[in-house]
Amino acid sequence: MQWINQLFEQYGYLVLFFGLFTESIALPFPGELAMAISGHISVVGHFHLGWIMLCAFLGATIGTTVTYFVGRKLGIPFFEKYGKYFFLTPPRLTKITIWFDKYGNKLLLVSYFIPGLRHFTGYVSGVLRIPLRTFFLFNHFGALIWVITYVMIGKIFGNELEHILHLITRYSIRAVFVIAAFLLLVMVLKRHKHIIVPWLLARFRLVYKMLFARSGS
Repeated sequence: MQWINQLFEQYGYLVLFFGLFTESIALPFPGELAMAISGHISVVGHFHLGWIMLCAFLGATIGTTVTYFVGRKLGIPFFEKYGKYFFLTPPRLTKITIWFDKYGNKLLLVSYFIPGLRHFTGYVSGVLRIPLRTFFLFNHFGALIWVITYVMIGKIFGNELEHILHLITRYSIRAVFVIAAFLLLVMVLKRHKHIIVPWLLARFRLVYKMLFARSGS
């Protein structure tokens, strides 16, 4: 935190833009911590909340857009051979590809909240040739939610910053999968409601009759 504070003192908003850009192309930078600290600085210092969010959002989305085009241009054979130099090893590429097959474009919405995933979704989206418009819609909206969340955490919980970030990092993956499971359940119910709703009503009537039959006896 001290190191990032010194960067903010020297370079201001540029820390957010270039830091988030760096993280988005899979190079090490504590983006979440930087956004949270900048949110806290907006309360106690001279940073403007709107500029903080704009710089962070542009850094993250421009970075992932660059990696999207890199992945689209170079394709799977390149990353299978040289991906280890981008920290995108063949096993990791395979795992993220499986996740895309399982969860589809919605993975882009939550990928920013999953450490070790957001750094590579741009590359893999390009490799899988996800349509550019679809990538922009889901990736940029996910980035916006991510930026707002962490900046506001810093603004509201500045004094407990390290503890809050530790809890989020520890439980974020579980929370994302719970949300994904809930969304999947809603989609299944919506798509098959003509089958599920009558089935549920029939079971409800059966239980209702059994309860009243027992009470009557």
